[in-house]
Amino acid sequence: MGKIHPENISSPSSSSHSPSSSPYVTSIRETFTIWMKSLVFHGNGCTVFNSKGELVFRVDNYQERCSSEVFLMDLNGQVLFSIKKEKLRVFGRWNGYLCGGFKGRPWFQVRKNCTFSRGNVICNVNLGYEKSIESCYKIQKLDRKSSFKVTNSAGEVVAELKQKQSTRGFAYGDDVLTLEVEPHVDQSLIVALVTVCGLISRKL
Repeated sequence: MGKIHPENISSPSSSSHSPSSSPYVTSIRETFTIWMKSLVFHGNGCTVFNSKGELVFRVDNYQERCSSEVFLMDLNGQVLFSIKKEKLRVFGRWNGYLCGGFKGRPWFQVRKNCTFSRGNVICNVNLGYEKSIESCYKIQKLDRKSSFKVTNSAGEVVAELKQKQSTRGFAYGDDVLTLEVEPHVDQSLIVALVTVCGLISRKL
């Protein structure tokens, strides 16, 4: 397989970051490469690089594949989101907590869509455990395999995931993806949602 990122991996530059409480919100569209592999030997997870080839996020699952608990970390291993599956009778739901641990109110909640009349909607997302329409996102499946988009309450696309292609037009393997995140959207939250989708599809 061709090289999916440059050889030199360094800490991400903050020059393009807009003034925000989150270092993962920028004023421009950001493109990431997601490799559905862990950097840890015999581990499960994924690794996320920015457009400069810098390691930005990683998910390392030291247990079995499709564990009920995973952690999204930055390049230094600091936990950004703790993600836990809550088992229900039919469909599960995934709660995302800020930083480490699973105490308190989840920052986001993902419910797999069980209403087939909603077409290509895979999951519904609520932020802050609220039920208001304004706090909702939808994860919608696209035509291609492993491709989906995230839309906000207004129906606007805030992120899109698809199989990565080289500059010559040929596709990499199914485990190499491109993630585009629109400006002023928390990239760490979007990667956390991608992680949940990986758990649902049993790829993590």
